[in-house]
Amino acid sequence: MNTEPSYRGKVRDVYDLGDKLILCASDRISAFDVVFKEPVSDKGKILNRISTSWFHYFSHFKNHLLETDLKNFPEPFASKPEFDGRSVLVKKTKRIDYECVVRGYISGSAYKEYKSSGTVAFLPYPKGMSESEKFPEPIFTPARKNDEGHDENISEETMKNEVGAELFYQLKNTSLSLFTEAHNKMKTQNIILCDTKFEFGILDGEPILIDELLTPDSSRYWDADSYVLGTTPASFDKQILRNWLEGTGWDKNPPPPSLPDSLIEELKEKYLLLEKKINLCLSQKSI
Repeated sequence: MNTEPSYRGKVRDVYDLGDKLILCASDRISAFDVVFKEPVSDKGKILNRISTSWFHYFSHFKNHLLETDLKNFPEPFASKPEFDGRSVLVKKTKRIDYECVVRGYISGSAYKEYKSSGTVAFLPYPKGMSESEKFPEPIFTPARKNDEGHDENISEETMKNEVGAELFYQLKNTSLSLFTEAHNKMKTQNIILCDTKFEFGILDGEPILIDELLTPDSSRYWDADSYVLGTTPASFDKQILRNWLEGTGWDKNPPPPSLPDSLIEELKEKYLLLEKKINLCLSQKSI
């Protein structure tokens, strides 16, 4: 069996086993769709554990997860320690090429769009909204996935026209439900889930959850103690890196600037702290 990845993503390597895949989370880190040459030690293992914990918690939603224990992987992968702790064996699906983004608060690219045009995901919003303001209800703001270059923000209507109304509403409603429950769970640890993205694939004619789930690479997690309208609250996610980059003057095209050791260590510490808080909130019984 070929042990070279069939696809190397920005931060994960994919091994095609026919009707199954192995997803291996590396220690690479990316921002603005550019991969940095400096790794974050053990990042892949931390994010793999976080994603797996959420998949198990949301097991009532069908997902791609088959196996997380390396010894139960097919050979020769089961005998390769470099896969241990950072890999999952999953069902192979037909990927739906859209990111199902849910936002509970106006931040990031949504706030930039709002400041520029008064819209969010191409829909008008009331004047006078502050950065980090909570939406009355979480909103669905999809993006079209591009294997090369940046993903493209699109309107709900565009996605609905492209995938069909039935599938669109399945994806939207599932995404909003997942976000709402995860947001409420994280509040118990004084963490705000600002936004996240979900991905889905088609298996046996129906959509199931795939990719990663509610990791700090795919989500914004804020410290509730630092939440102040009009500011960007302290983060437990990759926004730390984005904020640093915004201050460098980098044009967001390769090659990226070198990352200082202090920033890499801060990222790892925040990821570990977030993992601890996620484990605490998921261990609590729902009220």
